[in-house]
Amino acid sequence: MLLAYCTNIHPAESWQETFAALQTHALRLKEMLQHESRLLDPFPLAPRLSARAATELLDGGHLPDFVKWVREQGCRVFTINGFPYGAFHGTKVKENVYKPDWTEQSRLDYTIKLFQILLPFLEPGQQGSVSTLPGSFKEFHASETLIFDQLERCAEEIERMSRESGCDLHLGLEPEPLGYFENTAETLAFFHRLWDHAKDPEIMRRRIGVNYDTCHFALEYDDCVHSLEAFRAAGLRISKVHLSAALAFDARDPQAWQAIEGFNEPTYLHQVLLRESDDTITRFRDLPECFAAETPSTTRALEARVHFHIPLDADPMAPLRSTRAHAAELLDYRNKHPEFCEHYEIETYTWGVLPGALQRPMEDHLAAEYRWVLERIHP
Repeated sequence: MLLAYCTNIHPAESWQETFAALQTHALRLKEMLQHESRLLDPFPLAPRLSARAATELLDGGHLPDFVKWVREQGCRVFTINGFPYGAFHGTKVKENVYKPDWTEQSRLDYTIKLFQILLPFLEPGQQGSVSTLPGSFKEFHASETLIFDQLERCAEEIERMSRESGCDLHLGLEPEPLGYFENTAETLAFFHRLWDHAKDPEIMRRRIGVNYDTCHFALEYDDCVHSLEAFRAAGLRISKVHLSAALAFDARDPQAWQAIEGFNEPTYLHQVLLRESDDTITRFRDLPECFAAETPSTTRALEARVHFHIPLDADPMAPLRSTRAHAAELLDYRNKHPEFCEHYEIETYTWGVLPGALQRPMEDHLAAEYRWVLERIHP
């Protein structure tokens, strides 16, 4: 098992900014956790590289120096977050995080570049993963045929790179609310259509899998064990796990609706999913749309869940609560089935926009999340 934190928590778009964040925050965190677990020796890093940073790193000739630095510092790189292509902090991201989607050549080129960056960190026989968006965003009405064709070209290139290097490379598509596919049923249906479309389905099965985000599947009210068992039974590779939690609250509680307004910020999409007593789910693309349509006195929903990543170790102030039980269930499943996935990543990227009550120094925040995860992992 490899456990890292995703560096998308750090505002960094250029390679120099990204490297500075690793030098400053990652090494400080490494020192804080140096005696916590043998899983952290060497200390795993999971860089988030924008398209700009990836180009500067690879084409600018900085990669050999970065590989050398990682090894000298007692670290390792095994995965890269390739979901956000462009700016991810300090600007209105919202649905732009899905652009370019998998219908566009630039998304394919960027993803291949990330695998090229990853390879020098791996030895023959080791796994390397990249995570990416779930094809597109529902509102884009993307061409599924184009998505399939681009993913097939990506799988073929990953297969070639794997054979030449002796490494096991794989891409994980990350379902999330209002993504092209978002829950267990839609994910399974998408992959069955993808395999039917492919010239060589076995290459697709080896190289293209799912990035299972515990925040996202909790938002969909999906049962963790049922989802994982369904994916494995279908032969769907679980490429990587994102350990994260979402906000939840009683939709009948006026004080909860008032409290959730404090999480309505302009940077990221905060999809809202309301569940009624008959398990009907109503989806809203963001908090403002939900506020405009629902009130605690008129809603038929019993529970609401909001796509706002919150720390794994810290509950929000009541009457709000967390979906971190989903992450705990996944770790319990991992303890019983350690072979189902090798790559794990802590991914609370909203640290910079968390309300004040949840704020703390960045390294303290990351160390606390690490300790929460490590306490639940059996050797």
